[in-house]
Amino acid sequence: MGTVLDRVVVIGLGIVGELLARLLHGAGHGVTGADQSPRPGMPFPVTALDVDDPVAVRTALAGADAVVAALPYRLNLPVARAAADVGAHYFDLSEDTTSASRVAELADGAGTAFAPSCGLAPGLIAIVGASLARGLDRAHSLEMKVGALPRHPSGLLGYAFNWSPEGVVNEYLNDCEVIRDGAVRLVPAMSDLETVWIGGTQLEAFATSGGLGTMCRTFEGRVDHMDYKTLRYPGHCQLMRFFFDELHLRKDRALAGRILVDAKPPVDDDVVYLYVAAEGTRDGRFVREQFVRSFEPLTIDGRRWRAISWTTAASACAVVELVAAGKLPAAGLIRQEDVDYGDFLATSTGRLFDASAMAA
Repeated sequence: MGTVLDRVVVIGLGIVGELLARLLHGAGHGVTGADQSPRPGMPFPVTALDVDDPVAVRTALAGADAVVAALPYRLNLPVARAAADVGAHYFDLSEDTTSASRVAELADGAGTAFAPSCGLAPGLIAIVGASLARGLDRAHSLEMKVGALPRHPSGLLGYAFNWSPEGVVNEYLNDCEVIRDGAVRLVPAMSDLETVWIGGTQLEAFATSGGLGTMCRTFEGRVDHMDYKTLRYPGHCQLMRFFFDELHLRKDRALAGRILVDAKPPVDDDVVYLYVAAEGTRDGRFVREQFVRSFEPLTIDGRRWRAISWTTAASACAVVELVAAGKLPAAGLIRQEDVDYGDFLATSTGRLFDASAMAA
């Protein structure tokens, strides 16, 4: 295999998928896009595809080296099955742990690579977290926090739905895997509320599901304490508890998503915060290592992209590049924590993070 793939099919050309396809195309990979309807003006061919039709999906993937599913998590598994059938590498952006587990089952014994949960969180946050943990002789705790927020918040929620509302509601309601006393446990979403300061900005952090991907299983017995929390502006968590619990909207996730997007539509001027801290021992001394960064919108090839769009797309592209270059296995399950952070930064899209990180 060379360092580029002859044919990568990117399914779903939404706020992340389109940029992801453009970045892969710009890196020299042969890209074909697939979306609900034709998308004229793209620098690569685009075909119309009904992802609910398994025969059509399998036909679209015939002859492909790889497929990237940039879709809502509930649509990923049929694409993963089709990738297994045609012998293509598989990548997705899912934050849903059940979906990722099913993809991992397909990877067992497969002749191609299966990399679920690429992107920002899970994805880059796990790559950075594992990197900090590997720098310690013994890691006692690992804290990972991510927030994708409007730069100029308004209203009591201080939020804008720049990400899939289905995904956000899922994260706020599903139980969260953590490690406590060395063992994997489940805690309720929106629990363990705490205050965090980043670069003089006060935020709050609380547990949400899916951000750790496979990390709890990987680090069980190796660290005493590990969790993932979402960052928001102060007061957000209490209001979301009221929304879901006292208004009983956790019973109807689709309705909850529609109400929230109508109330807080996407904004273009956003900011992404990453906060990772690892505590443990090195050379007999107790130390705390921190990685704190913020990322703002970025202009790529003359077009300005939201921070959440380019950080997610660039992270996923880097994993595709590493598989193509032979830096990651060409068969079986690829966990995000298996990705070397130095290798990640050396990719054409990984370099965007070094070039654009803001002091925090």
